[in-house]
Amino acid sequence: MKKTIAVLQARTSSARLPGKVMMKINGQPMIYWQVMRILNAKKIDKLIVATSSDSTDDLLANFLLGKGLTVYRGSLDNVLSRFLEVSAMHQHDALVRLTGDCPLVMPELLDAMVTKFYEQDADYLSNTLPPTYPDGLDIEIVRNGVLEKLISFNLDSEEIEHVTKGIYSRPQSFKLSNFRNIHDNSNERWTVDYQADFDFVCKIFHEFRNRESRFTLIELMDYLAKKVEIKTEIMGIRAKESSKLKDNKG
Repeated sequence: MKKTIAVLQARTSSARLPGKVMMKINGQPMIYWQVMRILNAKKIDKLIVATSSDSTDDLLANFLLGKGLTVYRGSLDNVLSRFLEVSAMHQHDALVRLTGDCPLVMPELLDAMVTKFYEQDADYLSNTLPPTYPDGLDIEIVRNGVLEKLISFNLDSEEIEHVTKGIYSRPQSFKLSNFRNIHDNSNERWTVDYQADFDFVCKIFHEFRNRESRFTLIELMDYLAKKVEIKTEIMGIRAKESSKLKDNKG
């Protein structure tokens, strides 16, 4: 039987919104609700939160350990090394990479993507090549041994920090696959990088109070379709970021 582990990378020293993973939503740190949602996925056999050994992450690590969760602490800057060390410690056939700025992770999407991954002969499956899901529902799945293969390449600093960039930027060396949404909702912004993002996510969790870990993608999309006004500020941020990306590419 195939074994799937999920590795959630998180730290408190984020540049744009420091400490965001520990900011409270409905009485609990944001990362708590993300963890609870991941644990509702039926296809995930084990969840490991990979944070740093830096003292800035002591509060985060102690909180998670106090909840009985598995925590691994490694390099602050070499995020790839964290994943390689977790990969070596936990038996698995596939590793799901998640990031701590995506509290609205959908358990049913995790399950669907894990199922699809094992149906294919791929080294790497994501829903971002190209993206069709809201920004903040990013999921990547890597076959066991693929991260270790990256060591044979001359990786740059971005590939070390962003873990999987060394995989999807080398399609000649790895078998890549994409998981597409029925509708293209990639213009939706559900990730948390700024205070406005956090305020948006708070409104979502407040709407689904007492069901924080169980509301579905369909329920959330239906709610947002009726509450267009709460997306106005978020979409403004999205437009600014898109402009920056175009400027950087020019």
